[in-house]
Amino acid sequence: MIALALPAQDSGSFTPPGIDEMHLPAILPWGAHDGFSKQMLLVILSVVIIATFFILAARKQQLVPGKLQFAGEMAYGFVRNSIAKDIIGGKDFIKYVPLLFSLFFFILVNNIYGAIPVIQLPSFSHVGGAYVLAGIVYFTWIIIGIKKNGLKYFKLATVPSGVPWYILPIVVPIEIISNFLVRPVTHSLRLFATMLAGHLIVMLAGSGIEFLVMQENVLLKGTSVLVLVGAVAMYMLEALIMALQAYVFTLLTAIYIEGALHADSH
Repeated sequence: MIALALPAQDSGSFTPPGIDEMHLPAILPWGAHDGFSKQMLLVILSVVIIATFFILAARKQQLVPGKLQFAGEMAYGFVRNSIAKDIIGGKDFIKYVPLLFSLFFFILVNNIYGAIPVIQLPSFSHVGGAYVLAGIVYFTWIIIGIKKNGLKYFKLATVPSGVPWYILPIVVPIEIISNFLVRPVTHSLRLFATMLAGHLIVMLAGSGIEFLVMQENVLLKGTSVLVLVGAVAMYMLEALIMALQAYVFTLLTAIYIEGALHADSH
């Protein structure tokens, strides 16, 4: 932030990093429209990491768990009890634990990439991945609602009970837009925007430090220490947000599923 406020001196003006510098060129010039990118590689790697960890954690299944098994059980128990059971409740929650479990750790690992210095690129800073996950969740809870309530589900989801008939022409369009249009968009953009913004801030701080250090003025060089302190603070905050966004995305998924299952009682 200090670097942005400084006038152009000595080594020229400060040029902040942009989106293009954050999303690197394709690793291989084939595959998708832009080739096989670093994001694609990291997504595949995340699946390998998650699968390897939980396979190893569940391999022995001892009555008195070792450290790895204990960590795996704690991780599974967190999603099962603190998200699935607490939100969906009853006997219905258990069948949705695999989905919620997969979403949470898939998002968590891909977000944490942004806190690893060598990798330093959260996969969901690219909007495509966030859209895909939100789309999967969107069709999942709609299908659940139809399966549970039939086509009547759309009425239950858009016509609130107890609302006077003369207000329904106003309320129903709002409910349709809110539930079936705005919900999937906000579900995806919340994840994407926080990952993109946080990573850009960290990149901006790093570029600002480099810019200040290259100045000949000793006072300007000294201000790079202040930028470094701010960068470390932002880095720690971004690491917290990475874990929090995985939790929020999964929690909202559980809420949407619960709403579809119990639409007739809302």
